[in-house]
Amino acid sequence: MAHREFKDRLYPEFARVSQALASERRLELLDLLAQAPRRVEALAQEAGMSVANVSQHLQVLKNARLVESERRGTSVTYRLASPAVLALWLALRGVAEERMPEITRLRSAYAPPGAGGDLPRHEASRMLRRGDAVLVDVRPAAEFAHGHIDGAISIPVEELETRLEDLPRGKRIIAYCRGAYCLFADEAVALLRERGYDAVRLEGGWPEWAAERRRGAPAPRRS
Repeated sequence: MAHREFKDRLYPEFARVSQALASERRLELLDLLAQAPRRVEALAQEAGMSVANVSQHLQVLKNARLVESERRGTSVTYRLASPAVLALWLALRGVAEERMPEITRLRSAYAPPGAGGDLPRHEASRMLRRGDAVLVDVRPAAEFAHGHIDGAISIPVEELETRLEDLPRGKRIIAYCRGAYCLFADEAVALLRERGYDAVRLEGGWPEWAAERRRGAPAPRRS
């Protein structure tokens, strides 16, 4: 009977986490918070949602201990609760990609023409150590400021066309963004190739790199 009571009390706790993840809107908010902490208003603008709706979704995530908040005056900033939450989000995505071919088809369908394939992270690491490539972070500047791959140059994708002179012609340009399902790096690579650069997208993006604790990734937060 003790075993049954234990199970009956244990699995509802697991279910709290899975229920918090059972919303495409909350998953998008987690994906945004994987880049940098954000105020509720910024999340609402980025996700195309009302502030009230975002606040409700964030409260569900907070009740499941997936996000934390900090209030300063009337402003509330949210962040992922721990590196384990990032690992959970990436694992969920990985399983979905493996089991649901529609995901890969969607990414291919929406990638801009000329973007090409991805450069594996281990190969990118070797090229960067040898000095054979330049790494460009095309996310918003605020996300770069919170955390980025060591040695990367910040050129937000909307500024890229006016800052091409900042990039060398004689090296491969490796662009990265928010992750495998962000189109910023695809758009950057397509533009760079059109302008005659040897450009390629990094496999994954900042969250994947950070989760692997490569050089430049932030140290895990401790509670």
